[in-house]
Amino acid sequence: MTSIDVRTTVSILGAVLRWYAVPFLAPIAVALLYGESPVPYAAPMLGTLALGVGLERFERENLQEREAFLVVSLSWLSVGLIGAVPLVIEGTGVFASPVNAAFEGMSGITTTGATVIRDFSVHSRALLMWRQVLQWLGGLGVLLLATAVLSRLSVAGAQLMESEARTDSTRLTPKIEDTAQIIGGIYAGLTALAALVLFALGITGLAPEMTAYDAVAHALTSVATAGFSPRAESVGAFVPVVHWVVVVFMTLGATSFVLLYALLRRDFARLRESEEFRFYVGVLGAASLLVAGLLLTDSNYAGGPWAAVRQSVFQVTSIVTTTGYATVDFNTWSPAAKQVLFMCMFIGGMVGSTTCSIKALRWLIVLKAFGRDLSVASHRSAVRAVRLSGEVVDEETIRDVYAYTLVALVFFLLATVLIVADGARANQPVSEFEALTAAASTFFNIGPAFGRAGPYGTYEGFARSSKVLMTLLMWVGRIEIIPVLVLLTPNFWR
Repeated sequence: MTSIDVRTTVSILGAVLRWYAVPFLAPIAVALLYGESPVPYAAPMLGTLALGVGLERFERENLQEREAFLVVSLSWLSVGLIGAVPLVIEGTGVFASPVNAAFEGMSGITTTGATVIRDFSVHSRALLMWRQVLQWLGGLGVLLLATAVLSRLSVAGAQLMESEARTDSTRLTPKIEDTAQIIGGIYAGLTALAALVLFALGITGLAPEMTAYDAVAHALTSVATAGFSPRAESVGAFVPVVHWVVVVFMTLGATSFVLLYALLRRDFARLRESEEFRFYVGVLGAASLLVAGLLLTDSNYAGGPWAAVRQSVFQVTSIVTTTGYATVDFNTWSPAAKQVLFMCMFIGGMVGSTTCSIKALRWLIVLKAFGRDLSVASHRSAVRAVRLSGEVVDEETIRDVYAYTLVALVFFLLATVLIVADGARANQPVSEFEALTAAASTFFNIGPAFGRAGPYGTYEGFARSSKVLMTLLMWVGRIEIIPVLVLLTPNFWR
């Protein structure tokens, strides 16, 4: 067994960082437009560019599978921490603490949407826009950028995409670079469309609170299913028509981009044949109806039937798609309604989308395989395959899905215990339900939790060490555990 090719790994990481300097131009432009200082963004941009160019100078060979795991892990960790640098330099409000800045930066690039900000008014427009840009990059940008760069360097970059979607990594074209361009084009196109629709609502007076700044900011994080907002009230700052528009783009962002590409090519049969899509949409519909029913039967709920439907559809979609926007403080909802939302944290959208969590495809395979096992249990001689959209799912894939789902749930439970224990140690006690939802929200990259970290709350009140733990949880959860676990095995380094 050959040892890890450190030079190749470092060189490819340098290529990723070199391109990562480009997005800093967005907050610099916003700072200049609003008369704010561009220094917090210009300095790290130059530093990132210099670091990337320097690392890229190392001699490299073709990327092998082990190096790919290392590149995926280091890329996400590096861009998350570098993304926190402007927050530290600006140093306003809660970002006077580097731990808070690291939490926010990792939350941004992993599209988690969990925030430590207490007062949005003390932060510059450039800083708030940088958070939005980070999340847009996290949606697809980092891995697609890395894949495009690697392919231009004639490096086999398919491993990176497989590490992002551990099950089906269907390519749209024979060349990974062409696939990256197509997916990136769809992603950018949806973002531009979202911005135009939201801006049109603003200029026509249908949503008078929606400025051009808000339209761009929310377009960046709705398609990315990310959830940051420059408004303290999140999407709740706007009228209901905006809520429905955002629901559409959250749903699209959590739909497989392979499927979206098929729809653009008028291949509607692909949509009809996709069991995963039907399952994903079915979960959204069923959970929304259930929450709406629970709200309407709750004597303490002050809204009417239409408000209940709108709020339930929005919140269920926001959490299932792991976006994390809010239009209402669901901390005030009944325990039953909150439990349904908590369960939604474990679902996720489709594989091949911008979403996080366990994902609909894995749950569908688990349910089908479990149903098959129950049937076969009473007929030992029977042989029954698990089929998905007409295709047989091989047994190795089923075992992998079972294993991933189990490992994810174990990670979540261990994180819950650590958060409760750490809160008690730091004399900042955390209730069991708060810890459960905070662990699920950060590890599965959801954003809001319940209690102090609710939709209109903040994670700033957790112990410093708990925030460090949650920062690591966001990183491990976004790259879907396996790359990090692989790095921890002794055989990996031999």
